[in-house]
Amino acid sequence: MEEITCNKTYQEHTLIKVLGITSLTILIFAGVAGAASFAYVTTMGDYDQRGYYYDMNYNGTVPTPDVAVIDTATNNVTARVPLGGGWPVGVAVNPAGTKIYVVDSPSDSTVYVIDTATNKVSDKINLGSSYPARITFNPAGTRVYVTKQHDYTDIFVINPATNTLMAPIIVGPSTYSIAFTPDGKKIYAANCNNNTIYVIDAATNKVTANISVGDSPYELVVTPDGKKVYVPNYGSNNVSVIDTATDNVIATVPVGNSPNLVAVTSDGNKVYVANNNTVSVIDTDTNNVIATIPVGTSSRKIVINPDGNRVYLVNFDSNSVSVIDTATDNVIANVPVGEQPMGIAVTPDGKKVYVTNSRSNDVSVIDTATDTVAATVNAGILPTGVVIVPLTDSDMTAQSTGTNSNVTEDVGTGKTNLSSEGQNAVDFNNSKNNNSESGSGSSSGRNESSKNNSIPGFGLLGSLICLCGRWKSRKK
Repeated sequence: MEEITCNKTYQEHTLIKVLGITSLTILIFAGVAGAASFAYVTTMGDYDQRGYYYDMNYNGTVPTPDVAVIDTATNNVTARVPLGGGWPVGVAVNPAGTKIYVVDSPSDSTVYVIDTATNKVSDKINLGSSYPARITFNPAGTRVYVTKQHDYTDIFVINPATNTLMAPIIVGPSTYSIAFTPDGKKIYAANCNNNTIYVIDAATNKVTANISVGDSPYELVVTPDGKKVYVPNYGSNNVSVIDTATDNVIATVPVGNSPNLVAVTSDGNKVYVANNNTVSVIDTDTNNVIATIPVGTSSRKIVINPDGNRVYLVNFDSNSVSVIDTATDNVIANVPVGEQPMGIAVTPDGKKVYVTNSRSNDVSVIDTATDTVAATVNAGILPTGVVIVPLTDSDMTAQSTGTNSNVTEDVGTGKTNLSSEGQNAVDFNNSKNNNSESGSGSSSGRNESSKNNSIPGFGLLGSLICLCGRWKSRKK
């Protein structure tokens, strides 16, 4: 039943060549006002020819995953960093902005370390036989954490000083999302299978508490003051509020249907929860919903700009980005972008927003002054995640609190243990075929099957929410 619900809901819902000493200096001293910034876009390569049977039946050369580097001043791709044979499912930036960490899954199961000064892979970390899901840094940049999919019961911990694996954190299966308190002392990890938030002592990597929340918690966010954690419960249409002093649930806030994304403003006054076709705005003082905002369908990412006055929400099925004014909590623009947008990131000056469009193989650059697409960049095949270097202050806050999904892209799950290894290739290819066949002008042309297959969760770009529901259903 949970799988059916998940399917139905989702029908409607990151080689820069150094140009000289000047460019290198600008990149290193990214904190200087007016410093150049670069968008790092992960691409998955030609999936049609790299599907389940690629290793056995394909002998030619096809586009493989890489990271495209876009100069935000010119919107030109200035480098491409090749990755391995898997699919990039997560990307993170260290606080200094000097290293990009990209995790591949499933056939590769490797973390690639990219040096942003040279835009070359400087190290690789073999994760062994596993299905990594997400990757993020702690606030100090001294540890990297990689969560796993399905029934793996541990979280990888990497020492970025040596790029070696440390002792893992033992948790429950289907633990995907993690967030830190701003001081980095506590980690909160969401387990959508057993409806639990694990509290982890970051010094010892031991679980110190298990907090019961609603059905299928997937995302979570810690407020900038570190006092509260907000957890959308996808299956129970509410948000659990956790007091970090006691690690108890102090409020349960009803929101819209199928809440799955969450972001908090830099002042900590408001939390924005993306539901199916709406965004609920929670006042953190009262823990009441103060606004419900209609948006597009199949929310994929939600970010807040550095000034905190705009929320940008990626609408996967609507091929658009909703722009919300945080002063009025109204949508002030719905910006049409490419097909099936997934990732989003805002430049440090807040003047541009980069949106990866997985189906149309490009990146839309939104001018925030006019809320229109000012450029479209050919980023490569199946662009999914995007991060901006240098990081903004809000990016840094987001990385520690879990607000900004671009810091840790949940690009998808690749092949999973939940079904046959070949199913994902079939699903994603079917989505392409079905969508192309529906170009007759009738919206009904996108039949239920095509919708299911074309969204994250039914193919290569599998949604962890749906996978979690499917796993729970199987267990029952």
